[in-house]
Amino acid sequence: MSLCGIDEAGRGCLAGPLVMAGVVLHTPIEGLSDSKKLTATRREKLYEAIVATSDYHIVHFEAEAIDTKGLSACLKAGLETIRSALNADRYLFDGHCTFGAIGFETLIKADAQVPQVAAASILAKVTKDRALIAAGSDYPEYGFEKHQGYGTRAHIEAIERYGLTPLHRKSFRPKALKQGTLF
Repeated sequence: MSLCGIDEAGRGCLAGPLVMAGVVLHTPIEGLSDSKKLTATRREKLYEAIVATSDYHIVHFEAEAIDTKGLSACLKAGLETIRSALNADRYLFDGHCTFGAIGFETLIKADAQVPQVAAASILAKVTKDRALIAAGSDYPEYGFEKHQGYGTRAHIEAIERYGLTPLHRKSFRPKALKQGTLF
């Protein structure tokens, strides 16, 4: 019985894409774990092993799509797209909600317990982080290569000083921003 593990990265970012990945492993891969618990170097090595030995599909939603459709609708669409792209007997999504998508199981912290979901976690995080690191050369004053779009103090200060980029999610309203600033 084949299992497609699914996870996302970038749900809580202020900038950059929401990335979702689905993975059906064909062979065991040693060292799979929740992507957040691995070093960037280890994630990169595992990424290469995963894409070489599995069926996978990666879905991106840029800031404009998140602002227009909403985060929940993007997550639902991502789940459905992955199911259409990958053939499996079961589909397991990390977390507790399928956002209205039918035919998926959920498990909180599946990325730390299920190898297929851990693999999806790694593909999603590496893909998202690569996009933000690349954006760092277009917007060097924001430090995307350091925080990968998350709402760190330095990122909030850069938004206050330089304004928003096309990568920023205008529908997100960080509490850390001064009242009435930008959003």
